[in-house]
Amino acid sequence: MARALRNKPGFYLLTRFLNSSSPAFLAYRRWLQTIAYEEVQVSTERPYNSTAFVIHGLLGSGRNWRSFSRNLAATLSISSPSSVLLQNNWRMVLVDQRNHGSSADLEGLYPPHDIVNAAQDMANLVRSQGWDWPDVVMGHSLGGKVALQFAESCARGDYGESAALPKQEQLLVLDSVPGKVNPENSDGEVEKVLETLQNLPSSVPSRKWLVNHMMELGFSKSLADWIGSNLKKSGDHETWAFNLEGAVEMFHSYREMDYWSLLENPPQGMEITIVRAEKSDRWDPDVIQRLETLAARQRNASEGTVSVHLLPNAGHWVHVDNPKGLLDIVAPKLASLGLPTAYPT
Repeated sequence: MARALRNKPGFYLLTRFLNSSSPAFLAYRRWLQTIAYEEVQVSTERPYNSTAFVIHGLLGSGRNWRSFSRNLAATLSISSPSSVLLQNNWRMVLVDQRNHGSSADLEGLYPPHDIVNAAQDMANLVRSQGWDWPDVVMGHSLGGKVALQFAESCARGDYGESAALPKQEQLLVLDSVPGKVNPENSDGEVEKVLETLQNLPSSVPSRKWLVNHMMELGFSKSLADWIGSNLKKSGDHETWAFNLEGAVEMFHSYREMDYWSLLENPPQGMEITIVRAEKSDRWDPDVIQRLETLAARQRNASEGTVSVHLLPNAGHWVHVDNPKGLLDIVAPKLASLGLPTAYPT
């Protein structure tokens, strides 16, 4: 099923979900379920020739990144040469990770619900749709570690010989600590949110009730509003748009996974870009120093590189707190990729 939604003049949002009832497809689907996704393009009148995967964070969904992705695609279109034959028409694929968004209700995304399987879901999506492998992978928070795992698994050949790393090669990790996360290095807000949600009933009277309840417990209005945005209507009540227990498992996996070895030895030709939010509480000084040392290291042609960028005036929710600043970091990275000589015919 494909559905096109016009968001504003010149923009289209394509939402596609696998929906086939053929016996052969159903037999295959039992073995390979794929996550839900949306596609954002500036225009559908010209075929896309570059693809970026965008991976949301914990308790989020792809729709959290619609506005930023539209702006990013538009910026890249404007920065391309005026010749139609040389313009780079980007497609942004906004995935809903397992246990989140429209993927929360899908059967066949079996446990363990961890970072490794979340990255495998991305590879399964590429294969099931018959796509080329993405040119760029960008992940925020939990999604940042999924992006790192995806790159590491591609480099190891875990997804087969046909799997290709993001080319020339851009991996963007947004406010996501690459190593194991020490709970003592943060204020424990995420843990408090998860514990609070686990103590709530599976359905609540209304979004307003939830927001007020969260604020009474000491959470900020902005955080309470964001939690409330993850509700969906179910009869006379509201229920979660995510699978809470599965999401908790993914968070535990996020804290335990360590990708320092990938940053120490990035694959040839790849640039791993780490974006750290200035006001984020997730960064230990030792981690910051280690990243800056890696970024300054002189590397030979057989190695990839690491770059580190500070996003000013932003907390952890980088695309909400300072979307223009984030765009100024991300857009040049994507624009630097080689342009096609012509559109495929």
